[in-house]
Amino acid sequence: MGVVLLPQVSRRWLRHPIPLAIFALLLFYLCTRSLRALSGCGSGAQPCVKEGPQPSQIRQQLGSLEAPEREEPRCLGPEGMLGRLVRPFRASLNLDGDVELSQYLAGWRELIKFLTPFGSIFTFATSEAFTKVTALEARVHGPEAAHYTSLATMAAWERRAGLLERPGVAPPDSAKASGSRTTLLLHRALRWSQLCLQRVATGAHRGPSAGEQCSDAYSTVLGPHHPWLVRQAARLAFLSFPGRGRLLDLACPRTREAEARAALARAAGTLEEVYNRTQGLLAERGLLQLA
Repeated sequence: MGVVLLPQVSRRWLRHPIPLAIFALLLFYLCTRSLRALSGCGSGAQPCVKEGPQPSQIRQQLGSLEAPEREEPRCLGPEGMLGRLVRPFRASLNLDGDVELSQYLAGWRELIKFLTPFGSIFTFATSEAFTKVTALEARVHGPEAAHYTSLATMAAWERRAGLLERPGVAPPDSAKASGSRTTLLLHRALRWSQLCLQRVATGAHRGPSAGEQCSDAYSTVLGPHHPWLVRQAARLAFLSFPGRGRLLDLACPRTREAEARAALARAAGTLEEVYNRTQGLLAERGLLQLA
């Protein structure tokens, strides 16, 4: 059967393909508009394409298929070693910009427990810290406890009472040192601990070892305040420092390395917050040169 042409189309149009193509497109466009008008869609009441469910509806429908949020590592929880360490230190930062001594010392107790299994260098450091924590606790819970509720309160009281040592002069009996001087010594040790843990958490696999990083932190923070013999003993102790993997496993047992690193970095971040506030309080009161 031959092709039937519309009567108004002259046969000579077939000899010119371009006008014929334009005419066909125009005819197709007019037919499409007519169909849309008959179906009631378009620029009028409703769109021609049926709308799908809203994003909120999709989320509800797929709720059971979404991946659950990653749980916090157990070591940061209430029973975890890092969790027990972080909580009292965080609680020591009160809303007045001061440091609560009872919570600060409770945090130090947990830090000592945490660091002791890490090796001989930490055993040395924690034994010194334990002596200072015990001495300061005797004041916090002693007859003058009302003057030892916070760092600012303690510093003001000891200045009024004439208990502060002269800068750079060590007392004959370290057990009778002022609370401010004892806090300063703990403050420096906290900085070393914080830097060491932070570098263990963030150090690159092919970079310096954990022992090298913690040794460098010691040389920066504590070394300048220690006699030569102590510095040499510390240098030797760092030679037997545990590897990064062992430290991460002790800090966050039965946890993937990436999660252990993140948990340890968060704990180090809390220690840094406490250090920064304490540093500011001691500096404002001219107490950084007591020891």
